[in-house]
Amino acid sequence: MAEITPEMVKRLREMTGAGMMDCKRALQDADGDHTRAAALLREKGLASAAKRKDRAANQGRIESYIHFNNSVGSLVEVNCETDFVANTDDFKQLAKDVALHVASPSAPRFLRREDVPAQVADAERHIYEVQAKETGKPEHVVANIVEGKMRAFFEETVLLEQKYVKDDSRTIQQLLDEVSAKVGEKVAVRRFVRFRLGEETE
Repeated sequence: MAEITPEMVKRLREMTGAGMMDCKRALQDADGDHTRAAALLREKGLASAAKRKDRAANQGRIESYIHFNNSVGSLVEVNCETDFVANTDDFKQLAKDVALHVASPSAPRFLRREDVPAQVADAERHIYEVQAKETGKPEHVVANIVEGKMRAFFEETVLLEQKYVKDDSRTIQQLLDEVSAKVGEKVAVRRFVRFRLGEETE
């Protein structure tokens, strides 16, 4: 199998407008062939999903999930462009799945990476830098270690970057993109809140 480099992924993303992870997966499936990878993305409808990201999405659903023992629950707002799509089975199921995920042990703290407060990200980065420097490795290796740990931090705490609790081969953003491709509209999570008995919400 061909090695998939960041440059290859970037080039395919520029060609198709699809998400980075979708581009990487398509390149892996196409053994590094950009033309074939672009065709695979079009077949799945993902190549046009990114083009819908700037559209207004003011319709949708507010969905809730309460765990069977009533100790954990969630509320989510998932948006689309029309009430017609909001009432489709695919969209309703998506809203339910996102609500379930938010209430799961994945326990997302932020919606997007941009929503992580600078002081929180800076504090994490400082800890990782101290830990990495203690290994005694060269500065460029330390920098790579820190970036890797920051990436893992975002994947653990940011809803859209978390692996979907019912299928860890996909992220929540990929799940949204797949439904967006299926229904032909922008689909996005606007906000969420997670409740756990006895805990303060952030």
